[in-house]
Amino acid sequence: MRRIISILMENEPGALSRVVGLFSQRNYNIESLAVAPTEDPTLSRLTLTTEGSDKVIEQITKQLNKLIEVVKLVDLTEGSHVERELMLIKLRATGAQRAEIKRTVDIFRGQIVDVTSTVYTVQLTGDGEKLDAFIQAVGTMGVLEVVRSGVSGIARGEKVLSL
Repeated sequence: MRRIISILMENEPGALSRVVGLFSQRNYNIESLAVAPTEDPTLSRLTLTTEGSDKVIEQITKQLNKLIEVVKLVDLTEGSHVERELMLIKLRATGAQRAEIKRTVDIFRGQIVDVTSTVYTVQLTGDGEKLDAFIQAVGTMGVLEVVRSGVSGIARGEKVLSL
């Protein structure tokens, strides 16, 4: 089962390396990873997605909580949450394809953020399924390059990950 784990951790050199090292030592896979400082410059919020059974996820969270740099941890998929991912995608855009790409971008509520005579660069946000569906929809139009940010997530309502 896919899980989104959000970690509040100390913003210091080597902290991210220790979290990633924990996964690699135990042969667990990180599907996506997003990390940035919070409103408190001494703390960072790391959001990662991984897959595993309940037992494996429990083991992961126990091991993560043992790390000195980890201040607080929450499995967002255990409750109601909002998740988003950002994608930039370059598409070959010549002739009649230009109008078709524009229509598809509008349908998916994306934005064309760069235009050249032969290429459109599109920005799209949403959950992973939406981004995958967009790639599939424009697949025949010449995808040149795709960059995805990884999942960012936050619990809904009053529940917060803070000190």
